Amino acid sequence: MKASIGGYARAESVPHALSLLGEADGVGRILAGGQSLIAALNLGVSAGDMLVDITGIETLRGATLDGDRLVIGALTRHGDIARDPLIAEHAPLLAAAAPLIAHDAIRNRGTIGGSLAHADPAAEYPACVLALDATLVLEGPAGRREVAAEDFFLGLFETARADEEILTAILIPCARPGDRHVIREAARRAGDYALAGLAVVRREGRHRIGAFGLDDRPVLCAGAMAKWDAGDVDGMIAALAKDIDPPSDTQASASYRRHLAGVLLRRIAAELGEAQ
Repeated sequence: MKASIGGYARAESVPHALSLLGEADGVGRILAGGQSLIAALNLGVSAGDMLVDITGIETLRGATLDGDRLVIGALTRHGDIARDPLIAEHAPLLAAAAPLIAHDAIRNRGTIGGSLAHADPAAEYPACVLALDATLVLEGPAGRREVAAEDFFLGLFETARADEEILTAILIPCARPGDRHVIREAARRAGDYALAGLAVVRREGRHRIGAFGLDDRPVLCAGAMAKWDAGDVDGMIAALAKDIDPPSDTQASASYRRHLAGVLLRRIAAELGEAQ
């Protein structure tokens, strides 16, 4: 099936892109890496949209430091995240997550901003930004606003980004000495979406757990985090089962995904020296 679109325009800057979205009268779609959007267009899931191509806006690429925060441009590609020394030093969770995403062809085109804005509940980055306590930067006609990752993901493929806004950057607290970042997932084959996955950040004895593939959105597992912070590893596993609401589908049942999540969390705890 061929994609059906209502038009195409290439933006030269963020203000230009916002202007183009405004002119699209509610049917504008942002084209970043295009790895999810083009597939949806080809399947006929979305038709007649005006594509606003932002891939040429170089100011939205790369990672920089701003005080004690790492700033990652929304157009930074997965492959670049895996190789960037600043990201490896200050947000190693993302550097570890990038190679888990699909295959080389996808990683060479897909972008972190596209992944977060698409908000697939089985994707790695959304859970990572929850674990990292990140902030997402949105720019729109009313100006710039910052949204905590915890408040960004609202439901299945649903986020706090308004139609006329563009996700431009991700702000992440820099890793401190002694921090640990771990991501683990279970998938049938390398490159497949995970049946279950967890992203964990430990900082100063406290833990943040982001779950993916285990609900209709990425989940911050508050119950499990509280038990883990209290040193109750068994209670942590029981709490995790209540934090998540995994789906059943042709790949795995809800009960199997819940079991996998517990196995992954216990393994991560053992890797961090906090469980046997």
